[in-house]
Amino acid sequence: MRPRVLAELVGQRHLLVANSPLRSAIEMDRVRSTILWGPPGSGKTTVARIIAEVTRSHFATLSAVLGGVADITDIVAAARDRAAFTNQKTTVFVDEVHRFNKSQQDAFLPHVEDGTVVLVAATTENPSFAINAALLSRCIVLRLESLSIDDLVVLLERALADEVHGLGALRVTADADALRAIAERSAGDGRRALSTLEAAVDSLAAESSGHVSLQVVAAVESHRPLLYDKTGEQHFNVVSAFIKSMRGSDPDASVYWMMRMLEAGDDPLFVSRRMIVFASEDVGNADPRALVVATAADAAVRRVGLPEATYALAQACVYLACAPKSNATGLAWHRAKDLIAQRGALPVPKKLCNAPTSLLRDEGYGLDYRSPHDFPGGVVPGERYLPDELADVVLYEPVDRGEEELIRRELAELRAARQRR
Repeated sequence: MRPRVLAELVGQRHLLVANSPLRSAIEMDRVRSTILWGPPGSGKTTVARIIAEVTRSHFATLSAVLGGVADITDIVAAARDRAAFTNQKTTVFVDEVHRFNKSQQDAFLPHVEDGTVVLVAATTENPSFAINAALLSRCIVLRLESLSIDDLVVLLERALADEVHGLGALRVTADADALRAIAERSAGDGRRALSTLEAAVDSLAAESSGHVSLQVVAAVESHRPLLYDKTGEQHFNVVSAFIKSMRGSDPDASVYWMMRMLEAGDDPLFVSRRMIVFASEDVGNADPRALVVATAADAAVRRVGLPEATYALAQACVYLACAPKSNATGLAWHRAKDLIAQRGALPVPKKLCNAPTSLLRDEGYGLDYRSPHDFPGGVVPGERYLPDELADVVLYEPVDRGEEELIRRELAELRAARQRR
């Protein structure tokens, strides 16, 4: 279901618009050694295959996972013979080139430099760090971006309609919102989107409808594990009672259920781990010391063991039960997770990107970043740190209990200061 010609390629408009350097090089059969850098499923291998189809050079492939210096030597020898006897160029595509070690990458250097081969390599890693400087200097670097939701929908619609290379022969239909849901959950990855569509279609094999609905997509995309235990129901009921008693601020019930677990032979480290989680999940910044107390109890269990560590466990249990409660931090990360599931991996604003190399600075990384240390109160007026699409989103909302009441007031002032121009 991959695109096979330039006209079918979705996304990467910045690289493939009419008269762009890459498009012109492909169409004129003048492709130079190139590093295709981009996230999974953005089309790196597809671009390489299109180069193979469009250009007149011999196309050799090499996987950096399986290949080595000997394979490179064989490819170069064949390329040299091919050039001598047929005057045909050789383009070598190396997938996951960042997995090559220094000596393997160095093996390409003289042959790229003298034109024996044209190297087209794909990597998901930053070339500044993953590719030898000597090899990098002999190649152009092209950055591929994650596919947009609209691009992915086009890819999915084409796959459903294509009777030769896609799923068209199956006469399957799909709701527009189902295809969009697949696109949104694929995080800009075309391969993942197509695989999900294929799995959704496969799941219809036992049905007569042949129709991909939102419900079908949800079933295919479900990653929730199956929870089951044939003998431990009572154990988990006691654990549940322990957690809910601490959450309900009842120290008496909390220490009772904790001792029920310990007396039944539960691992004390299991108990301490549950309290560490609770300290952040249910107390949070209403009392930041709760996490310190819980982790100290865990350290005491590891240091002295039972029965002496029971004192530390009971101390932590009672402290957590009596502490003011807030689940604001838990709600914050759950909201963030839901946003990611709904909107995918939105790009990091370039001003916030790390820019340790000239290549990255040329890409616009770090441009216009303003340090809060240079502004009164340590706040940059009008600055945004979330992706532009989420500029007005609020994830963390402190409660009016415990120390979060102070955080609530201070955070309101900080947010107001950032909104001022």
